[in-house]
Amino acid sequence: MIFSTYWFLISAAALLPVYWLVRRPQIRLAVLLIFCFIFHAHFAGAAGVAPIICLGLMTYLIGRSKNKAACTVGIAICVLSLCFYKYTHFLFSELLSSINPQLGKDVDTTASQWLPATPPLAISFFAFEFVHYLFEVRKGSEPIKRLVDFAQFTFYFPSLVAGPIKRYTQFIPALHEGLRTVSMNDAARGLLRVAVGFFKKAVIADNLTLYINFNGPRFADLSIPERWFLLFAIAFRIYMDFSGYSDMAIGLSEMMGIKLPRNFNWPYIARNIQDFWQRWHISLSTWIRDYVYIPLGGNRKGTVRKVANGLVAFALCGLWHGPAWNFIVWGLYHGLGLAVCSSYRTALGPAGIAIGAIFDKVPLASWAVTMMFVCFGWLLFFYPLPEAWTMTRLLFLKAV
Repeated sequence: MIFSTYWFLISAAALLPVYWLVRRPQIRLAVLLIFCFIFHAHFAGAAGVAPIICLGLMTYLIGRSKNKAACTVGIAICVLSLCFYKYTHFLFSELLSSINPQLGKDVDTTASQWLPATPPLAISFFAFEFVHYLFEVRKGSEPIKRLVDFAQFTFYFPSLVAGPIKRYTQFIPALHEGLRTVSMNDAARGLLRVAVGFFKKAVIADNLTLYINFNGPRFADLSIPERWFLLFAIAFRIYMDFSGYSDMAIGLSEMMGIKLPRNFNWPYIARNIQDFWQRWHISLSTWIRDYVYIPLGGNRKGTVRKVANGLVAFALCGLWHGPAWNFIVWGLYHGLGLAVCSSYRTALGPAGIAIGAIFDKVPLASWAVTMMFVCFGWLLFFYPLPEAWTMTRLLFLKAV
């Protein structure tokens, strides 16, 4: 966890007092930007920094041009860059190899010679934010005029590793406001949020990880109640891990007076899948909605197209988490769940209306169904597909 490394703690302890003591916004911006570059260079290395600088400069210059065709090309380059760095091996070793094993192996070997050992740090966040920027400029929004502001939007360290995914029309005003008016109240509230996030991540999530890693391989040897307990531990661990990191990012930003959007809003109290995705990883789910689902046609072209658009959008949402089949299936699982959630009342006729009425009258029932759906999905997210399927059956059977 980057935010708990000695390097970061010492560096942040040096940055924050300087940031607070300096009064002129432009000097504060310079101090913050220098630290952001040092932060990224330290954790990403030269091989990780260079592609982002090139991609960022391209995005900035295309945005300043306001040319719609250039913005479209820029969006394509950002998406292809993400695919190249993060998904090349998966595309060739899994997809192409399923058609022609030898060809897939040969192409993957050749492509690997051009790839770094690991993708550039946070390439998914960079690509999504650049796509958002160019998409909005293409629609007519004003681009970021100052290169220094765009550089800060790009390399802003609190959100760099785990989000939230920023929107420049929100971030740039928040940045300038924080540079002008940071207060001790901001610092105190931010520090409290960092502490809460650190507790969630390092104390709860990491200890649950130890429990899961110990009991997961011996899942079949556990009793059925113990298996269900492990399932809920996995669900709780994933939430505490993701939301803890987001809380630390938002808190660190608030300590500098810069407001980042809330990323998790008590998702485990959701009463249906739509409600869950309005509360879970909000910056990602709204990005997928605005830049994948709606451009595909959203719900404007009939039920079949609506379901297909949702499945495509959530398959990409799953793939965003990592280049593996289980993430894709997890995304499709939630896409299908959203389709059922939004249409079962009309699709099932009187039976659907009756089921909906029960859920409306008994909120606990709708909450329980939602949580079971979400928890079963976490097995797909957390484990390879065969193992996830076996574990799902073992929740109901003594042995398989």
